[in-house]
Amino acid sequence: MNGNSPFSLFSIYSDSNGKTWIVEFEDEDSKPKFAGAYGQLTPCGGGDPIPLIKDRLLVGRRNECDIQLKFANVSSHHCRLTLEHGYWFIRDLNSRNGLKVDGRPVQRKRIDPNSKVSIARHEYLIEYEPQMLGAYGPPPADDDYLEDLMKSSLMDRAGLARRDPKSPSSNRNRSE
Repeated sequence: MNGNSPFSLFSIYSDSNGKTWIVEFEDEDSKPKFAGAYGQLTPCGGGDPIPLIKDRLLVGRRNECDIQLKFANVSSHHCRLTLEHGYWFIRDLNSRNGLKVDGRPVQRKRIDPNSKVSIARHEYLIEYEPQMLGAYGPPPADDDYLEDLMKSSLMDRAGLARRDPKSPSSNRNRSE
């Protein structure tokens, strides 16, 4: 803050649920600059940033989408971006060519700031400040760990070995 001025810079944000929050900045230079109020998607191959202007955005090829990507390999309704507790989440809407976040295929995932998002092989860097969007405390739980968790059996998750039904004697302790 400027030592000569008793005033601070504030930005007031609100979402579609009526939640409002105030963010204070030391000076104009410390306030992040984004194309939209909620951040931006910057094409990795160059091009103009895409503003994130609402807390729920439909991404696809159709005209009614909030973010229109006019590429043949992008589905008509490809994915949805939602802002939850100050962090962006992305969900695949059964698209043909899928989504990746930082190189990993996903169905639904939290997108941390400066992550690389691939929408049908078109790569974007998502830029935003969670604190400016109402985040506090640790980030909300990410959903990708559930997918990995559900790939293993309950017995494996409990740390118990599986028995081989074809060879019951191999399941016994040999010292008996």
